[in-house]
Amino acid sequence: VIDHPKYQQSKRIAIFLSMPDEVQTEEIIEDIFKRGKECFIPRYNPQSNHMDMLKLSSAEDISSLALTSWNILQPSDDDTAREEALAGGGLDLIFMPGLGFDKKGNRLGRGKGYYDTYLERCMKHPRGKPYTIALAFREQICESVPVTENDVPIDEILYEDC
Repeated sequence: VIDHPKYQQSKRIAIFLSMPDEVQTEEIIEDIFKRGKECFIPRYNPQSNHMDMLKLSSAEDISSLALTSWNILQPSDDDTAREEALAGGGLDLIFMPGLGFDKKGNRLGRGKGYYDTYLERCMKHPRGKPYTIALAFREQICESVPVTENDVPIDEILYEDC
């Protein structure tokens, strides 16, 4: 990931805070700050499929985040001081989680459509859709995953030995 050309040239990066069953992202987040890039993380609205990408001030800032009922760390609803990526300069790159992926760029998420809805919003931003990279384990690569017309394909999937 660290050597990937899209990562190297990106300044504004959104990345998920990994759950235990996902590719761990802590070292990537630390590298984002080490290189002076801007880091944004998801804040999910559990009552809808709305998600914002909010700016972290440092890797240590993660320890100040609230734990949701889904056991995910994210900025609290009353945290209004953080920049939302689309209210500012948009994003260059989004690292995407998922449960399964196929080699055509289809992604199986957790069913609420948060990332697909967010990418639709990105397409309306003057900067346009950021490059998307899914972080996966080899075991998550499938022959095909089910998709609907609302699913936005990802640009690239990174996994061990890909």
